[in-house]
Amino acid sequence: MDTKNVNIEETWFDELKDEFTKEYFVKLKNFLLEEKKNHVIYPPGSQIFSAFNLTPFNKIKVVILGQDPYHGPGQAHGLCFSVPQGVRIPPSLVNIYKELKSDIGFSIPESGNLESWAKQGIFLLNATLTVRANTAGSHQKKGWEIFTDTVIKTISDKHENIVFVLWGNYAAAKEKLINSSKHHILKAAHPSPLSAYNGFLGCKHFSKINNYLIEKGIEPIQW
Repeated sequence: MDTKNVNIEETWFDELKDEFTKEYFVKLKNFLLEEKKNHVIYPPGSQIFSAFNLTPFNKIKVVILGQDPYHGPGQAHGLCFSVPQGVRIPPSLVNIYKELKSDIGFSIPESGNLESWAKQGIFLLNATLTVRANTAGSHQKKGWEIFTDTVIKTISDKHENIVFVLWGNYAAAKEKLINSSKHHILKAAHPSPLSAYNGFLGCKHFSKINNYLIEKGIEPIQW
């Protein structure tokens, strides 16, 4: 990943170009180059910025925050909670689909690929954009969180009427970056099997998202 030629969509590059030359990002890039010499890194380099490339800055309607990419082979492709076509649907996404079904009568698909959401303006952002294979959390506190906090704050500052979806304590801690007077914040437990029954299942966030968008004259999401 070259800081002079980051593989990121043009409207995002315009907003974030100053970040790519800052000291923390240069250190992060060097860390990743060293990691790749000895370890497999997920997602593949071309997909690190998939969330940005599928949801341009000027098309965002909803932000869903995750923490870390999946660390199993073939799972991570740059969108939080999503896996490529043909990969087994992970437990958290199983619960997301369950909630969609009970909330809006959603038909549960066989695929866990959420690219269709991203293309409709749902920005599926992980706080950390890379991970070492089979080692959860291995790229935390290396600089990605500085970058993604800047991303969240930039969205908050330069947009209005965005729905920010914060599932779990980690995501909820990002609320301080968001101007709640001009955006809509939805919070619930994390959809993982460990916590989904403590306030995620039954949260009705998907109907709430669309109700808010419709109220603001914004095209709702086709889940």
